[in-house]
Parts: sequence; structure tokens; C-alpha cells
Amino acid sequence: MKYIFVTGGVVSSLGKGLTAASLGALLELRGLTVRIQKFDPYLNVDPGTMSPFQHGEVYVLEDGAETDLDLGHYERFTSGKLSRMNSLSSGQIYESVIQKERRGDYLGKTVQVIPHVTNEIKERIYQAAKDVDVLITEIGGTTGDIEGLPFLEAMRQFALENGPRDVIFIHVTLVPFLHAAGELKTKPTQQSVAKLREIGIQPHIVVCRTDHPLDAGLRDKISMFCNVPVKAVIECADVANSIYELPLALQKEGMDQLVTDLFGLTPPAPANNIWDKIVQRLLNPAHEVTIGVVGKYIELQDAYKSVYESVTHAGIANNCRVNVIRIDAEDLEKGGLAVLKGLDGILVPGGFGDRGTEGKIAAAKYARETGIPYYGLCLGLQIAVIEYARNVLKLEGANSTEFEPNPAHPVINMMEEQKKIIDKGATMRLGSYECALTPGTKAARAYGAESIRERHRHRYEVNNAYVEQLKRGGVVISGINPRRNLVEIIELKDHPWFVAVQFHPEFQSKPNRAHPLFAAFIAATIKRHRGAGKPAAKSAARTRRSAAKKGRQA
Repeated sequence: MKYIFVTGGVVSSLGKGLTAASLGALLELRGLTVRIQKFDPYLNVDPGTMSPFQHGEVYVLEDGAETDLDLGHYERFTSGKLSRMNSLSSGQIYESVIQKERRGDYLGKTVQVIPHVTNEIKERIYQAAKDVDVLITEIGGTTGDIEGLPFLEAMRQFALENGPRDVIFIHVTLVPFLHAAGELKTKPTQQSVAKLREIGIQPHIVVCRTDHPLDAGLRDKISMFCNVPVKAVIECADVANSIYELPLALQKEGMDQLVTDLFGLTPPAPANNIWDKIVQRLLNPAHEVTIGVVGKYIELQDAYKSVYESVTHAGIANNCRVNVIRIDAEDLEKGGLAVLKGLDGILVPGGFGDRGTEGKIAAAKYARETGIPYYGLCLGLQIAVIEYARNVLKLEGANSTEFEPNPAHPVINMMEEQKKIIDKGATMRLGSYECALTPGTKAARAYGAESIRERHRHRYEVNNAYVEQLKRGGVVISGINPRRNLVEIIELKDHPWFVAVQFHPEFQSKPNRAHPLFAAFIAATIKRHRGAGKPAAKSAARTRRSAAKKGRQA
């Protein structure tokens, strides 16, 4: 069993997660089985209650664990599916230690950071390392942060216990370019590594984040002051087009060969590099479309991270460049629908709270009436149901009980088991659930299956009291949870492509295996862009009149 620890220095957000994920991808190409885990020093038990303004998206695993967005990178770049064992925070550690103390597990001993907290951290490493060749552990935060010290101390102990041939430390650091001086500066990297060595950890590899090339003199300098061989000074420059170029960039630097050499392993060099094909598809697409993502956290780079990546994957699958226009839902509330004109598709992602919901409803209405392909995720499904109920079925006052406590028509309401829950953390409908697909629907054709499993994160559902009325009015229920008869997927039959889901398909998409619904959505946008979907507006209008008539009869 081999272990790699990835630490970071100088500043946060250097890309430790992407570095770990890319290394994992390269080691898998050499035939090794890899798992990656994330240790976060914050005291939150998990990111589930953290604001997207501070933390970005919450990435949900199969078992329902709410985790850091870096775990999304781990699953997208490598083949393994992760579990709650692959995500650990200081909050979880201290919660576990205190529970053990209350039970008397420590037999009256004084409970301290060393050894009790550090032992808890080391135990999680062993738990996550089962049945794989290499475990990569990313330590969140920056070396020197006070809250991260127990994790680094645990890493130091772990390396001592397991021997030098089985543990590698990789330190990701910044080599900034000072425009006033006109040169790169290595001093921040030197100081960062010195701080790590004070703790008792000597990195084996230094990954240098930079926007300018490292020349031989700089590499020699970093090598000397950081006590690593020159070949272990890895340049990690900003990639030009996509994060999926990073595995190739690190491979060019010889990072995967260096790691296997340090471990004394001799896996064969990869005969077929899938990342070459992925990047070629990205750089030389046959098609180009433009979609609008209508959300409430649009200004945040990481709030819809998995959605944007899944759109990219769907573009790769369709040999298409997808231009994404980020549209603030609140702007649409002010009557700014002109921004939707000329789009090839509209995507409404998930979210919480009533801010911007009327703008999303306006976007769903525009897509339905004009025949533009529409794709709704979680809240995007609920928005579509509200819009249809109001404007087609003429249910005045239709709304969600999340946005209005007592609407005239609660077409979306809180799930019964959620109504008695007080705690916010890890209490939603979380994780993977079965969905039975209706044969002949767009969803069934996209999946090519009768039953699938998808990951959820929500408290509200389509109100079953309105399902029959929605169906009679023209809504196709193309996916349900068979155990509880909950609506999972809806479609509009005579619309070119109007599909919305209650789950989060973006959590199961990969660059070499796009999620089927994302791929089908982008395929529909290509068809519209070519002009085949233009006449759909008249068809949509006819459908709207027919559905309204059926709705009144119902």
C-alpha cells in the first residue's frame, strides 16, 4: 500500500485538488488503482451548511455524504466512486473524539490533540486505503494555518510509522511573477517549504504554480533551498483552455514517473492516453452552440462547478464547443428576457430560497413557448412545474411552500419526513436513489435503460396531489422513485427537448463518459442551432393551447 500526501503553501486556491486528481488519473493510466481523500481543517462537520458564497458547491456522494467540491474533481478524473470515508473535517474528528470521551472509551485518560486527535486522523487514512494500490490525501488550507497543524502532525507520525518507501509528500506552492521587477520570485516557496520542514515533513516533490515558465536557474534554486532533486521541481503553469489539459502537462513534467520511481514501482507506461483524445475534442470541435445557465449564484466561480464541467463533458461527447452565458435570475425578474434570445439552450440548476425564482420561472416559460431546449436540475424541475401550473393549467397562485408558506396551489411542497426535522446538517434527502424510467420518453432513450440511480440533495418534491392534473394537462412523468412514487423526471411531449430532473446528474458525469441527459441536452441544442428546431415555436404554441384546454377540463 502506497500513500501520497498533498499539502499547499503560500496562498489557498492553488489547485491542490486538481493536482491530486490529475496525478491520480496518470497513475490509473499505468494500471494502478487509486483513491483520493480530502482532509479539511475547518470545524464544520461537513460543507452541507456552508454558504456557496464562501465555499462553492456542495458535492454529494453516492452514500449521501455532503463534501467539498474537490471530491468532484477526484471522481471526474479517476474511476473510483468515493464515500464518506474519503472526506474528513476537523469537526468530524473532534465530534468523534468527544463522543468517545463521553462513553469512557479513553478509560479516564486526559484527552489531548496528541495522541488522540492525531490517532483519529491516522485511522481515517487506513479506513480509506482498503482495496487500492495508492491512496492520495489532500490536506486543505495552507501550511502554517493553526487549524491545520493536527493534520500535518498526524501525517508526520504516519510517515514515520510506515517507512520512507511507502509515503510521499507533495507540496504545491506559488512562484509569483513580480511585474515591477520583471522576474519570478522563489522566496515564498522557500519559506513555505521551510515551514513544512519545521513541522518535521520534508517534501519529496515541489509543484510550482506559476503563470511564467521556470527556467533551469530557478529550478536549481528551488532544488537547493527546498532540499529536493531538480527533477522533483515540477512546473505547473496555468493551462490554456481546460483543466483536462493538466494531466498531460504533469505527465510532460515526468511527475507520474517520478512518483512510481520514489515508490520503487515499475508499472508500464500507458499505451493509450485518453486525455490526449479528450483535449483534442476540446480544441478541435465540429460544432459550436451557446447555452444560458440561469441561476442565483452566477457571479461565483465554483457555485455550479459540477454543472459547468458536465456541460463541457457533454460538449466533448457531441464533438461540440459549448459557450456558456451566465444569467442572473434576478435580472430576468426585471424584464430582461432579451438576453435569452439567440440561445441554443437554457439550463436552470439547483438552489435554495426564493431569491431569483421568478426570473427562473420566466426563463422556463420562455423555453417552453419558443421551443428552446430546456434542462432543469433539482430546483430547475420545481421551477418548470410551477411555471406550467400557472401559465398552462391556469392554477392561479401555484407555487412552492419553500417560497410561500400557504400558496393557493402548493404544486411543490416539503416532503413529509422533512417537516419534523430541526437540524440543518445532513438532514435532506441525500445520496443515490432508484428512478424507474417510462419507456419511449426522451429520458429513457437518453439513458438506454429502464431503471437508473441518481444522487439527490433536496427537501421539496412535486406534490403528488397535483400529479394527475399535470399529466392530463400535458406533462409527461418520465421517471419516478418506485418505492415512494415520487416524481423524478418530467418532460413536455411535443416540445423538441424540455426535460427536468429532481436529482443532480452533474455528480455522475466524467470527461470521457458524459452524463446521458447532459449529452442529450447538448445534442438537442446542436439540432436547434442547425435550424431543425426553429419551427418548434408554432408546435409549442399549439401544445400550449391544447394543454390549457385540458387543464380547464380537469
